[in-house]
Amino acid sequence: MTPRRVIVLGSTGSVGAATLDLLHKAEHFGSANVEIVALVAGRNAALLAEQALRWRPKLTVIADETALAELRERLTGSGLETAAGEQAVLAAAEMQADWVMSAIVGSAGLAPTLAAARTGAVIALANKESLVCAGPVLLETARQCGGTVIPVDSEHSAIFQVLQPDCAHRVEKLILTGSGGPFRRSSMAEMRRATPEQAVAHPNFSMGAKISIDSATMMNKGLEMIEAAYLFSTPAEKIDVLIHPQQVIHSMVEYQDGSTLAQLGPPDMRGPIACAYAWPDRLPWPAPKLDLAAIGQLTFESPDPEKFPALNIARQAMKAGGLAPAAMSAANEQAVAAFLDRRIGFLDIAATVAETLERMDAARAFAGANGDALEAAMMTDRTARRTARDVLADLVPSNI
Repeated sequence: MTPRRVIVLGSTGSVGAATLDLLHKAEHFGSANVEIVALVAGRNAALLAEQALRWRPKLTVIADETALAELRERLTGSGLETAAGEQAVLAAAEMQADWVMSAIVGSAGLAPTLAAARTGAVIALANKESLVCAGPVLLETARQCGGTVIPVDSEHSAIFQVLQPDCAHRVEKLILTGSGGPFRRSSMAEMRRATPEQAVAHPNFSMGAKISIDSATMMNKGLEMIEAAYLFSTPAEKIDVLIHPQQVIHSMVEYQDGSTLAQLGPPDMRGPIACAYAWPDRLPWPAPKLDLAAIGQLTFESPDPEKFPALNIARQAMKAGGLAPAAMSAANEQAVAAFLDRRIGFLDIAATVAETLERMDAARAFAGANGDALEAAMMTDRTARRTARDVLADLVPSNI
């Protein structure tokens, strides 16, 4: 079996670590032969060094330049090449590979993902912001360069698996499911007092702080609606969200003939990663199996728009079009960081995003910046962050 060349962008995060764990298990199972070309991480030098020693990539990159000395010390005597900084991340993304896991969190993942797409590799996409900020450009770049983009988010992976290409024009609705996060049963008063520790306590998954907060506000579902619109060429009015606490059904496709197709599986990110890795085949590995009898029941409910205003904010950004989704994403990152720093209350996150979009004409801002879509997206990102910081400076925290 010829080794498959793999790059993992964001290797120390939850998705990146799950990717390497899956590949290790698949190799041990005899269903995969992997050559890791590059590993890229943010600032966790200890885990990155451990991964590099296990996989021995051609290049090991840490984005935080202040962590390079620690990385090199941990890899002393290994003979492994290391680098740090933004340009090194891009250089790793541009290396020749067959399959690239794009799992860098936030807008920092946009440029490396586009760089990887230009190589013609298969892009396993776990970075929401790449699609939210520059979805059409990313998808077209991959197509023109002979590659493809396969979603790794469990919701989009589910739709990818059950959406029949020949019947795409017969889709009535895409239904994204979500757990509802840790505050599904909480009152508004309880959410107002929520601490970062409570907000990151996802009921089913262990994820990074930013992703966990997005789940708690349901901004993750807002971002996923925008992603789905781009990935599956579906208008906003045909995309819905349903709370499904068990997270067994990962998403559904409703057709015009009344049929609704669903993809089911355990709440384990390695499942959609395996799907993206083996596509169009299936990857045999010792996967956890779904035991419906043990689960007993599957329940569903509509999200409360008062408790989770992020969904409506995302719909408004989708309808505004242009660079409004990019501005929304950037403002959300600023607000989440402020909440994690305990500078604002939990309910202030969505309020900050909404006020930022209100202050910006995000749908038209920088739409023609030098004709460069990436530069336009990044300029919008920077402007939205500045505007969000102004909003945060003016804000009286709701939890005081």
